[in-house]
Amino acid sequence: MTKAEIVNEIVNKTGLEKVVVQATVEAFMETMKQSMVKGKNVYLRGFGTFLLKKRAEKLGRIISKNTAIVVPAHIAPVFKPSKKFVNAVKSRVKVK
Repeated sequence: MTKAEIVNEIVNKTGLEKVVVQATVEAFMETMKQSMVKGKNVYLRGFGTFLLKKRAEKLGRIISKNTAIVVPAHIAPVFKPSKKFVNAVKSRVKVK
């Protein structure tokens, strides 16, 4: 699902103007992004948590050149879905 599809879905469910919904979705995403850039986690009860996770330094490989490189330690954003969300997906999505 794309951002445009999310906006259209919200417009259909709420009856709000598309421009207003689009601005709201953009503001929400920007707020989340800025919060995480400042080092804060984002908690959405019943949906999940956007966390900042420290990744340790590791040895990586460039396969095409057959060389090893050191990937420095860094912080990466990750998403951890809530148990309610995970259970809803497990009960409704079939494995192919």
